[in-house]
Formats: sequence, C-alpha cells, structure tokens
Amino acid sequence: MTLSLDYATLSDVGRVRRNNEDSAYAGPHLLLLADGMGGAAAGEVASAAAVQVIRRLDTAEISGEDMIEALAGAVHRANERLSELVEEDPEREGMGSTVTALMFDGKQLGLAHLGDSRAYRLRDGQLYQLSHDHTFVQSLVDEGRISQEEAFTHPHRNLILRVLDGRPDSDPDLEMLDVQAGDRLMLCSDGLPDYVSDEVIAASMASGTPDSVVVDLITHALEAGSNDNVTVLVADVVETEPASGIQPQLVGAAAELAQGSTGRGEPTVAIRTSGGEGHGGGGHGGAVDPEELRYAPRPPKRFAWLRRIAVLVVVLGLIGGGGWFAYSWTQKQYYVGTDGDYVAIFKGIEADLPGLSLSKVYERQTLQVDKLPTYSREQVESNIQADDLAGARSIVAELQHTAAECAAKPTPTPKPSTPVPSSKPPASKPPVTTAPVSTPPPSTAPTGSASPSTPVDPDDCDGVR
Repeated sequence: MTLSLDYATLSDVGRVRRNNEDSAYAGPHLLLLADGMGGAAAGEVASAAAVQVIRRLDTAEISGEDMIEALAGAVHRANERLSELVEEDPEREGMGSTVTALMFDGKQLGLAHLGDSRAYRLRDGQLYQLSHDHTFVQSLVDEGRISQEEAFTHPHRNLILRVLDGRPDSDPDLEMLDVQAGDRLMLCSDGLPDYVSDEVIAASMASGTPDSVVVDLITHALEAGSNDNVTVLVADVVETEPASGIQPQLVGAAAELAQGSTGRGEPTVAIRTSGGEGHGGGGHGGAVDPEELRYAPRPPKRFAWLRRIAVLVVVLGLIGGGGWFAYSWTQKQYYVGTDGDYVAIFKGIEADLPGLSLSKVYERQTLQVDKLPTYSREQVESNIQADDLAGARSIVAELQHTAAECAAKPTPTPKPSTPVPSSKPPASKPPVTTAPVSTPPPSTAPTGSASPSTPVDPDDCDGVR
C-alpha cells in the first residue's frame, strides 16, 4: 500500500524580530525546515540557501535506503554552498542554519537532522520526538546532569553545538523511520518548543487539519512570549489523495528571497528600545537578543585572507627558527677523526644533508694515523666524540702520547750464539810401563743459537707502521 502526505506549513516573524531567518519547504516527497542564525542579514541567507539546495530531493525516483545516501549528499552540498557564500562576502562568516528533513517514498521515511530544530510524530495519541537536539543543554540532559524540565527553563538552552555552517565537520544525524497511515508529522523551529510544552503541542496536534494545526501551534508560541521566528510544518500520512494536493509550499526567508525581498519586515509588535522591560509576554527579554547568542562563539571574521597569511608566516618562522637553532647546535659539537693520513679535530656532527655539510676540519694535527696502534687507529677512523673543543684536544693529546711511547720502545734483537770449542786428542807420548788411564770422551754440545730475549707485548703497539 502506497501512502501520501497531506501537508501545510506556515512561518511567522514573531513579535520581536525585524526579519525572518526561518525557511521551510513541503512537498509530496520532502518535508524540510531550516532555522538560520549568525546576525546581520546572514541568517536568512543561510536557511534559504540550505532549503534551495536540499529541496531538489522532492522526487519519487529515490526510495528505500537510497534516501539516506541522498539526504547526506544534499546536506553536504548545502554546506558547500554556505562556504561559497562566505567566500563571496566575508561579512557572512559565522552564519549557519539548522536542517531537519524528512524524505518520503510512500512506505517509509528518511531523516536528516542537524541543529536544534525538531521533528515529531504523533501516533495513536502519543507524541514522540524523532530528532535529537544538538545543543549544550541537551548534552547536559544526556549526561544526567539536569532533567528535561530543567532544560526547558535553562538560561543557555539556545546555545547550539552542531550546525550547517560551511565547515567540513557539519555531518547530520541520519536514520530510517517507519510510517503508517494515521501518523501526523511535524517539523518546527526552536521558537515553538522553547516556549510551548510537549503536552500543549500534543494537544494541538491531536485534532484539526494540517492548516489549522500550524496556525494553532504558532499562536501558542506567540502567546507564550516567544521572541523568535516561529515556523511549523505539519503533514498527515494518508491512504487517499491529499487534500492539500501535490503543489509544493515554500515559506519564510526562502520564499521572501526568491521573490526579491530582503527578508526584512515590520515586527508584529513594537520593539522597546529603552527601559528595563523585557520583550514579549514570556519574560525572556534582556539587553542581548538570545538569537545572537546561538553558537555566538563564532563572530563574523574580516580579512580572513590576511589572517591566513599571518598564520603561514608564523608557521614558516617557527620552522625556520627551529632549523637555525638545530644547525647552531651542531656547530658547537666536536669530534676527533681522520683527515687523509693525519688525525684532525672536526667541528659539527657526522651527518650531512643534501646541499648542506654539518661538519668541517677545525684543526689538523701533525700526528699520522699510521703511527697509532691498531686499536687507537680504529677508534679515530670511526670518530671519537668529544664534549667540547677542550675535550677534543685532550683526546688528541692522549693519542700523541700513545704514539710517542710506541715510537720510543726499542725493537727486540736476539742474543748472539756462543760457539763450543772443539776438543783435540792428546799428543802421542812414548809408551810407559804403567797402565794407561782411560779418558772419557769430551761432550759434544750441538751448535746453535741461545734462547731469544722476552718478546714485546703485542697489545701495546701492535700495528704501528
């Protein structure tokens, strides 16, 4: 069974404001409301621009889950449009708009929401809020710090946290919702729920046609002392042909700007410019317009390009200053290494960047590397780090002392061998009568060298050339 929407929408500038910053659109497949903000003439520009972009989704060609993707894309395109408008006129910096949209395919709804405008559904006499406020007060309620009743009268209930403002972080809440015949849908700007309780809203929505309900709700808001623009859109989900037809309805700033109006009009009642009395009947007056405080931490910015250049100069200055500081530090470091065949003291660090040398020879010594023992020579060739110049010179002095000791150490020579005299036989004697005495043969010691002298410790001066 395919359902249809019977809708009506109305927007009132209110009893205080001179211009209407709300915009709303109602069509057979799309219900859309945007509440602009930002001061000067920027609020109505923001809401009108958002509606003009997103209203293109009022088509029967998109259905089911595709509605979510279409809504997300349309909201992002509207956000880009706001960014373009700020680029065209820097005075618009800080403007923004809420967006609450319901896309309808005859069977279900796709919801996109950003800000503090609201979407409601009345089903079987029960009022249910479909959207979730992106406000400071709602965050306190979500955290359990205040009650919903306290939020209704909280002094900062107008402070909005998320909004369509041309910045890249403006992502909407997206959700698919069921729908059935007999449901009554309602979109409204914050000028209604900030002053009228849910009980009164539910009672007004319980009977009457969409046309009579929008009038009734706006009347309740004005009588409660709302000092804001009030825009209401009501749609009944029906099984028959809608009584309102299929002609789209456009109200508020979007309609006024489309007709060439500046969007400014006379207030419903005179605005007090002096005295201590508040505006309207709700006691929400004061010297400062609450609407100016909505996400007021973003005031209009002038000469944004100058600020960007200044930021760039500061960043480049920090990078350049950091680089110079690092280079200066390297030029205060010293180490001992080799410069050709000689020992040298280097200034800097052993690291080179493309096109930039970070070390140079500071003092070339008369000490040749070959005059050092192997261990000391390998140390020097690998570079010996020093704490400072005095430390480097102390290292060189130790190396020179080592080389001098090795040079003064005598080279060991073997002892000469002692020849053993050869034994001669005794001369012949005349024979005697006594028995001859046998003489033992002389010992024959082999000829050769004696034991070598003690060798030099190879660890002392090994490798000296």
